[in-house]
Amino acid sequence: MEPQHLRDLHDLQLRREARSDGPGCRVEHVDGVVRHTGPAHAWNGVLWSGLDARDADRAIAAQIEHYRAAGLSFEWKLYAHDTPADLGDRLRAAGFTAEEPETLMAAEAAALPREVPLPEGVELREVTDEAGVRQVVEVHERAFGTDSSDLGRRLLDRLATDPDAVTAVVALAAGEPVSAARLELYPGTDFAGLWGGGTVEGWRGRGLYRALVAHRARVAAARGHRYVQVDAADTSRPILHRLGFLTLTTTTPYVYEV
Repeated sequence: MEPQHLRDLHDLQLRREARSDGPGCRVEHVDGVVRHTGPAHAWNGVLWSGLDARDADRAIAAQIEHYRAAGLSFEWKLYAHDTPADLGDRLRAAGFTAEEPETLMAAEAAALPREVPLPEGVELREVTDEAGVRQVVEVHERAFGTDSSDLGRRLLDRLATDPDAVTAVVALAAGEPVSAARLELYPGTDFAGLWGGGTVEGWRGRGLYRALVAHRARVAAARGHRYVQVDAADTSRPILHRLGFLTLTTTTPYVYEV
């Protein structure tokens, strides 16, 4: 695997040729960008842009107008290799707020560890119903300290309308949810996405994150996806690197609140 090849493939399949990811959502190619629009609890934002210094400000203004008209806050997902080089500065000048950058990483799903030993008394369980979704939301809120109700609604939407497109997994310790993550499957592409891996305090450093990566990679490979990709936080990047993930680029969420 060459990082440049994987980055270009990711740009093509998951950004330029992006598909909608839930009921009521749509993907549009307008003004030199690819954007995703859906209900307020969905992910709304710009996935890809092919802009230059002459048209960037106009395109930024057009996206603000589009999402404002819908009453939606949104994210411009900016990658380090996107153009023009000062696009981040232009977004900030237009009223966006930059969040913490993440590292885009990828690995061959079949090459990753297939099993990671779990602590005694811990089991992994795939989420298939509302009760399982509540456990995922509970873990995320405890692990990250944020309101994860929108995540819960998105998961319920996908399980109800397209259950083959998502696999959520929760780790239970004596019945208590202590870690959770999900796998987004992108039909017709080489990729599946690892999202939302979180472990509550007191259970970190005991292999649960690695176990969830292994479980999801095994599912991705069985479903015909060659690669798994992840937008890694600083806390996850060293673990993923040791597992064999390659660094492709960095990505920074720029958020516009309406």
